[in-house]
Amino acid sequence: MPLDFQNDAADPAKTVADPQLCFDFCARPAVAAPRQKAVRQRVNYYAGLCAEDTVAQVYTRNGARLLEKRWRGPDGEIDLIFEDGARVVFVEVKTSKTHVNALQRVTHRQMARICASAEAYLGSCPQGSLTDMRIDVALVDGQGAVRIVRNASMTI
Repeated sequence: MPLDFQNDAADPAKTVADPQLCFDFCARPAVAAPRQKAVRQRVNYYAGLCAEDTVAQVYTRNGARLLEKRWRGPDGEIDLIFEDGARVVFVEVKTSKTHVNALQRVTHRQMARICASAEAYLGSCPQGSLTDMRIDVALVDGQGAVRIVRNASMTI
Protein backbone atom coordinates (compact mmCIF):
# COMPACT_ATOMS: atom_id res chain seq x y z
CA MET A 1 0.00 0.00 0.00
CA PRO A 2 1.53 3.36 -0.97
CA LEU A 3 2.03 6.06 1.63
CA ASP A 4 -0.19 9.10 1.39
CA PHE A 5 1.77 12.30 2.08
CA GLN A 6 -1.07 14.68 1.30
CA ASN A 7 -2.19 17.24 3.81
CA ASP A 8 -4.59 15.37 6.10
CA ALA A 9 -5.41 18.58 8.02
CA ALA A 10 -7.61 19.63 5.13
CA ASP A 11 -9.87 16.65 5.79
CA PRO A 12 -11.62 17.16 9.19
CA ALA A 13 -12.43 13.44 9.39
CA LYS A 14 -8.73 12.61 9.49
CA THR A 15 -7.69 15.17 12.14
CA VAL A 16 -6.62 13.88 15.53
CA ALA A 17 -8.90 14.82 18.39
CA ASP A 18 -6.34 14.15 21.11
CA PRO A 19 -3.49 16.70 20.94
CA GLN A 20 -1.21 14.35 22.95
CA LEU A 21 -1.13 12.04 19.95
CA CYS A 22 0.28 14.77 17.73
CA PHE A 23 4.05 14.95 17.41
CA ASP A 24 6.10 18.04 16.86
CA PHE A 25 9.29 16.73 15.30
CA CYS A 26 10.93 20.16 15.34
CA ALA A 27 10.54 20.65 19.08
CA ARG A 28 13.42 19.73 21.39
CA PRO A 29 12.80 16.87 23.76
CA ALA A 30 11.96 17.76 27.35
CA VAL A 31 15.12 16.04 28.59
CA ALA A 32 17.48 18.32 26.64
CA ALA A 33 18.12 20.76 29.52
CA PRO A 34 19.03 18.12 32.14
CA ARG A 35 21.22 16.33 29.60
CA GLN A 36 23.01 19.56 28.70
CA LYS A 37 23.56 20.22 32.41
CA ALA A 38 25.06 16.74 32.88
CA VAL A 39 27.38 17.26 29.91
CA ARG A 40 28.45 20.68 31.25
CA GLN A 41 29.13 19.16 34.69
CA ARG A 42 31.25 16.40 33.14
CA VAL A 43 33.20 18.93 31.06
CA ASN A 44 33.81 21.07 34.16
CA TYR A 45 34.93 18.00 36.13
CA TYR A 46 37.51 17.03 33.51
CA ALA A 47 38.62 20.64 33.06
CA GLY A 48 39.25 20.75 36.82
CA LEU A 49 41.31 17.55 36.67
CA CYS A 50 43.34 18.94 33.79
CA ALA A 51 43.89 22.23 35.64
CA GLU A 52 45.06 20.33 38.74
CA ASP A 53 47.55 18.36 36.64
CA THR A 54 48.86 21.58 35.08
CA VAL A 55 49.28 23.23 38.48
CA ALA A 56 51.01 20.11 39.85
CA GLN A 57 53.52 20.33 36.99
CA VAL A 58 54.22 23.99 37.79
CA TYR A 59 54.92 23.24 41.45
CA THR A 60 57.06 20.16 40.75
CA ARG A 61 59.09 22.10 38.15
CA ASN A 62 59.83 24.61 40.91
CA GLY A 63 61.14 21.88 43.23
CA ALA A 64 58.08 20.93 45.29
CA ARG A 65 57.14 17.29 45.84
CA LEU A 66 53.51 16.24 45.40
CA LEU A 67 52.23 14.55 48.56
CA GLU A 68 48.49 14.27 47.96
CA LYS A 69 45.95 14.88 45.22
CA ARG A 70 42.32 15.55 46.13
CA TRP A 71 42.88 14.80 49.80
CA ARG A 72 39.59 14.57 51.65
CA GLY A 73 39.63 16.00 55.16
CA PRO A 74 36.82 16.16 57.70
CA ASP A 75 35.76 19.62 56.51
CA GLY A 76 36.29 19.26 52.77
CA GLU A 77 38.68 18.45 49.98
CA ILE A 78 42.10 19.95 49.36
CA ASP A 79 43.01 19.79 45.69
CA LEU A 80 46.80 19.45 45.98
CA ILE A 81 49.26 19.12 48.85
CA PHE A 82 52.99 19.63 48.29
CA GLU A 83 56.15 19.47 50.32
CA ASP A 84 58.37 22.44 49.51
CA GLY A 85 61.50 21.98 51.60
CA ALA A 86 60.29 21.76 55.20
CA ARG A 87 57.03 23.55 54.35
CA VAL A 88 53.72 21.92 53.49
CA VAL A 89 51.78 23.80 50.80
CA PHE A 90 48.04 23.33 50.41
CA VAL A 91 46.73 24.39 47.01
CA GLU A 92 43.16 25.16 45.95
CA VAL A 93 42.85 25.11 42.15
CA LYS A 94 40.29 27.32 40.44
CA THR A 95 39.67 27.44 36.71
CA SER A 96 37.62 29.85 34.63
CA LYS A 97 37.85 31.83 31.40
CA THR A 98 40.01 34.47 33.09
CA HIS A 99 42.16 34.58 36.21
CA VAL A 100 39.92 37.29 37.68
CA ASN A 101 36.80 35.14 37.24
CA ALA A 102 38.58 32.18 38.80
CA LEU A 103 39.65 34.25 41.81
CA GLN A 104 36.10 35.52 42.31
CA ARG A 105 34.95 31.91 42.72
CA VAL A 106 36.97 31.49 45.93
CA THR A 107 34.73 32.22 48.91
CA HIS A 108 35.57 32.94 52.56
CA ARG A 109 33.53 29.91 53.57
CA GLN A 110 35.54 27.71 51.22
CA MET A 111 38.84 29.06 52.55
CA ALA A 112 37.65 28.36 56.11
CA ARG A 113 36.91 24.74 55.15
CA ILE A 114 40.33 24.41 53.50
CA CYS A 115 42.02 25.81 56.62
CA ALA A 116 40.15 23.35 58.82
CA SER A 117 41.08 20.42 56.55
CA ALA A 118 44.69 21.64 56.43
CA GLU A 119 44.76 21.56 60.24
CA ALA A 120 43.53 17.98 60.15
CA TYR A 121 46.25 17.06 57.63
CA LEU A 122 48.95 18.68 59.79
CA GLY A 123 47.86 16.38 62.60
CA SER A 124 49.42 13.52 60.62
CA CYS A 125 52.73 15.37 60.14
CA PRO A 126 55.67 14.64 62.52
CA GLN A 127 55.67 18.20 63.93
CA GLY A 128 51.87 18.46 63.94
CA SER A 129 50.50 21.98 63.99
CA LEU A 130 54.04 23.35 64.38
CA THR A 131 54.74 22.36 60.76
CA ASP A 132 55.58 25.32 58.54
CA MET A 133 52.74 25.66 56.02
CA ARG A 134 50.92 27.95 53.66
CA ILE A 135 47.74 27.89 51.59
CA ASP A 136 47.91 28.93 47.93
CA VAL A 137 45.21 29.42 45.33
CA ALA A 138 46.23 28.47 41.81
CA LEU A 139 44.22 30.18 39.08
CA VAL A 140 44.01 28.61 35.63
CA ASP A 141 42.48 30.59 32.76
CA GLY A 142 40.83 29.30 29.60
CA GLN A 143 44.19 29.23 27.80
CA GLY A 144 45.80 27.06 30.49
CA ALA A 145 47.97 29.85 31.93
CA VAL A 146 48.60 29.44 35.66
CA ARG A 147 48.81 32.24 38.22
CA ILE A 148 49.52 31.40 41.85
CA VAL A 149 48.35 33.50 44.79
CA ARG A 150 50.67 32.56 47.67
CA ASN A 151 49.37 32.72 51.25
CA ALA A 152 45.91 33.21 49.87
CA SER A 153 44.25 32.63 53.22
CA MET A 154 45.84 35.92 54.35
CA THR A 155 44.74 37.91 51.29
CA ILE A 156 41.26 36.62 50.44
